[in-house]
Amino acid sequence: MHTGKVIADTNVVSYLMKGAPLGQSYKRHLAGKVVGIVFVTVAELYYGAERNNWGEKRRKQLEEHLKNFVVLPYNNEIARVYARVVIECERNGRSISFPDAWIAATALWHNLPLVTHDLDFLGISGLQVITENESQGQI
Repeated sequence: MHTGKVIADTNVVSYLMKGAPLGQSYKRHLAGKVVGIVFVTVAELYYGAERNNWGEKRRKQLEEHLKNFVVLPYNNEIARVYARVVIECERNGRSISFPDAWIAATALWHNLPLVTHDLDFLGISGLQVITENESQGQI
């Protein structure tokens, strides 16, 4: 396990960008670490900007915010892990969104903990989840 590295889920990146109280809660899990985000997180953030018709100023703020993270790309090995994650969830009667499956697969392949507020990641074999979600607490 790379203790000096973590992957931040889309929701954590968004909380930090908005300056939301939840962002403050997650800062301690990211402080002093190299923080990666998955390529699909970048896509989700751009989707949110498009959906909400952000103006040029907010889009530039998004671009600047993204510079704080290392964007982890796709590769064929991560795609194989992605398939296993989706199948595991299906077999356990759970659904997982495509973006969340990519995020989980990337964290698993890199053997890094995932910092998230989303409890849908709990129960994925081998995935270390760090959360401040009060219904779960930090695990």
